[in-house]
Amino acid sequence: MFEPPVADFFLPTCQGYILKIHVVPGARQTMVAGLHGDRLKVKVARPPEKGRANEELLAFLARLLQVPPRAVHLTSGAASRAKVVAVHDLSPDLKSRLQALARNL
Repeated sequence: MFEPPVADFFLPTCQGYILKIHVVPGARQTMVAGLHGDRLKVKVARPPEKGRANEELLAFLARLLQVPPRAVHLTSGAASRAKVVAVHDLSPDLKSRLQALARNL
């Protein structure tokens, strides 16, 4: 059975996945807030000062995707709301966790 693509915010790589994220810092709580174009919108409850929002984003994604924190890396967009995050994990069910995340929006 054909299943249409759920979202374009993640792409497979040989080491795991690349995630395209749109971050809104300074929110009340850290949470996924839907899609922003082809990016996953994440509200972060930390200010965008001294990398605090980036740290919170990476820790949140690690918890959400059930991967070790060392497996989640910011690859671009450190000073921007548009970020690219690499998840280095080859778990067979990581793709289904990403798809479920997109479906639950």
